[in-house]
Amino acid sequence: MHEHHQKHQEAHHNPILTFLDRFLEVPEAKVTYLTRATPIDRLIAKTFLRLFPESVTPNQITKFRLLSIPFIALLLGFDFYVSGTILFLFSAFSDALDGALARTKRKITTWGTLYDPIADKLLVGTVSVIAISKYIGSYTALAIVAIEILLVSSAYFRYKGKVVPAKTMGKTKMILQCLGIIVLLFSVVLQMPALLLVATYVLYLAIVFGLLSLFVFRSI
Repeated sequence: MHEHHQKHQEAHHNPILTFLDRFLEVPEAKVTYLTRATPIDRLIAKTFLRLFPESVTPNQITKFRLLSIPFIALLLGFDFYVSGTILFLFSAFSDALDGALARTKRKITTWGTLYDPIADKLLVGTVSVIAISKYIGSYTALAIVAIEILLVSSAYFRYKGKVVPAKTMGKTKMILQCLGIIVLLFSVVLQMPALLLVATYVLYLAIVFGLLSLFVFRSI
């Protein structure tokens, strides 16, 4: 009874615990797992995050990623691939920055918990529709977008406390997607067909990890 009361008090004072523990019914052990800083987070904190003022928040970085998506779409849509690639690189890397800042500085918020993965999926989905469908194939783009839509739509049911979220699997999928897109964009900018082949197989691997996230490891 005392432990339950203590947990209730912690959730009351911590918005992220309230959101994950009550709204999504994620047990306390899983909350700790989801919010724990990784070695990569600490490395980013000691290097890139030192360049940012203390006033910068993870949510501001996530908002930058969301706001960059329409500009990336316009640049790629009008074949300004050099500018679009540069902006995509910054936008994709911001995913690592906001997560590292949130976890190492204990700045995790309910807003960030919701919109960080949404921003990731919108970014990947947008480039998939524009670039992957054009240079690799519409079926590959459709598979990537469909998996992301299914992951988002089923996220609520997956966090009902019945499964263990596999954070590593979901992030691996995202890294492979971004890597494949980056290689694809470089193949277009540099006119190197060999890179296009590499990008194709990296994105195929990302699809495999996406399916594993969806059906096996239950990770967003």
